[in-house]
Amino acid sequence: MRFPAAIAVALASVALGLGCGGNSTAAHPPPSQQAATVDKGRFDGAAALSWVKRQVDLGPRPAGSAQSRKLAKQLRKALPHGHYQAVPGGLRNVLGSVPGRDPKRVVVVGAHYDTKDIPGFVGAVDAGSGTAAVVQLARTIKPRSARPTIVFALFDGEESPAGRPESEFEKYGIRGSRVAAASLTHAESMILLDFVGNNDLKLPREQNSDRALWAKLRAAAATAGVVDRFPASTYPPVSDDHIPFIQRGIPSIDLIDFNFPCWHKTCDDMSQISESSLDATGEAMVRLLATL
Repeated sequence: MRFPAAIAVALASVALGLGCGGNSTAAHPPPSQQAATVDKGRFDGAAALSWVKRQVDLGPRPAGSAQSRKLAKQLRKALPHGHYQAVPGGLRNVLGSVPGRDPKRVVVVGAHYDTKDIPGFVGAVDAGSGTAAVVQLARTIKPRSARPTIVFALFDGEESPAGRPESEFEKYGIRGSRVAAASLTHAESMILLDFVGNNDLKLPREQNSDRALWAKLRAAAATAGVVDRFPASTYPPVSDDHIPFIQRGIPSIDLIDFNFPCWHKTCDDMSQISESSLDATGEAMVRLLATL
């Protein structure tokens, strides 16, 4: 995704102040300590955490790479009714679905699974956390427990290829989501999970995100007891995989924590991941999907 220039500057300042490594254990306790505060509800945060680790263990996963292909095979097996969707340039989305009580209604829950083409970049938060949460949601939601059918979409090629300027992100990036949005024009809403597993997670409403759908998410988070992760504030707009859906008139929201100091830096590794953050995201989402 591409942040507006003002946000990029702010993130750089945060990174300089906090550093990029995983050595600040006082501010960010290791997952074993964080797990003690995890809500043991409907969503299995530990299982989601294992999916993050599985991705990170593959190493860098730029779109079209051998490691990305290997991950796509795992994701197809993990999603119910998993299958590929071709994306130009030899890329492929991975889609799955859980049938709802009303077959005419469709809601899309998505994330991107490719990582930025940076040497040594394993993308635990940026790609890993959103993908893990979507996979675990797909394995948690039971058929016909929600009114709409839920389509789970894992997008390839969200990141723009190496050498392309970030200023032209929407031209060269979000490749998989453009294809998915064109094939899911009947969807009534779309929920994107991006930076959702990092330490000290806070998810205000991103300015492009639909207000009514976001309000339902905050209500669901309150029911789950995790509304503190979803503050009643708004951040500037972000270009991300929800944009192609918005452009087709589909109400969409983007769950992304802007204040992540390791964005597109090699310090985005397992030291940045919190099981309790993954769990909070998942618990809110399970309850949201049950209300739609």
